[in-house]
Amino acid sequence: MRPRDVPAVAAIERDSFSSPWPRQAFLDELRHHAIARCRVVRQEPDGQVLGYTCCWVVGEELMINNVAVAAGHRGRGVGRALLQRALEEAAAEGCRVAWLEVRPSNDTAIHLYETLGFSTVARRRRYYSDTQEDALVMRAFLKGLETG
Repeated sequence: MRPRDVPAVAAIERDSFSSPWPRQAFLDELRHHAIARCRVVRQEPDGQVLGYTCCWVVGEELMINNVAVAAGHRGRGVGRALLQRALEEAAAEGCRVAWLEVRPSNDTAIHLYETLGFSTVARRRRYYSDTQEDALVMRAFLKGLETG
């Protein structure tokens, strides 16, 4: 992800979440966080941003903070490709485990995460301030690394 991608990323974000990150949050991730790993998938040949991930690598852990795909491109493997790439890159950097939070009502995302090896390990009560919905905490051990 580059600063020039942020307007498209912010538009996808607003379309995807009831409490979207502001545009400035993405710029801050790119400019000020050495632990941040922000990636986009572009459509060829026009370079349109189809989806993105924002993650942090902290020691041996990958924290997946944000994943979204443009509405017209969901269900086509874009999110899976983004997440697989994030997991592979994190493993290459020495990460052993990946974490994320998801709304229990987001069945589509939960199913995707489970197919990538994530399982629910905790529940954070009233985590989402907009709806007071809980969050499921999901964890995946990264391939090729110790699982225990």
